[in-house]
Amino acid sequence: MGNLNKVMIIGNTGRDAELRYTANGTAVSDFSMAVNSRRRAQQSGEWEDETEWFQVVLFGDRAERISQYITKGKQLYVEGRLRTRNWDDDQGVRHYRTEVIANNIEFLDRRGEGGGGGDWGGGGGGSRGAAPSDVDDLPFE
Repeated sequence: MGNLNKVMIIGNTGRDAELRYTANGTAVSDFSMAVNSRRRAQQSGEWEDETEWFQVVLFGDRAERISQYITKGKQLYVEGRLRTRNWDDDQGVRHYRTEVIANNIEFLDRRGEGGGGGDWGGGGGGSRGAAPSDVDDLPFE
């Protein structure tokens, strides 16, 4: 049997994407996303919101093309894979960070809320080089 590492999340960005470059010149952009769900509290039985935070990373041309449009509060659909990396800090303490390596991003904001929509990932829906300026032809309101 084969292996599968795939994650799909819809949520809101917690901060603007940061674009930087590796020593060999590869573009890397990262940002945080909050995904909310509702659950019933064990003690009170009341419904409560639960927020899970994800760190999302983009590489290469995709990072350069769209990182400027990923701003705090945008609603996004992100598809990718999980990766956990680790490193030791200056005091020798081991740190771990699990990230979503994005291969497809879609902007879900409605018109008038930062305008957008569409597939920006190249993961089957094509890529765009600039932010959409006219969203009247989008299939959702």
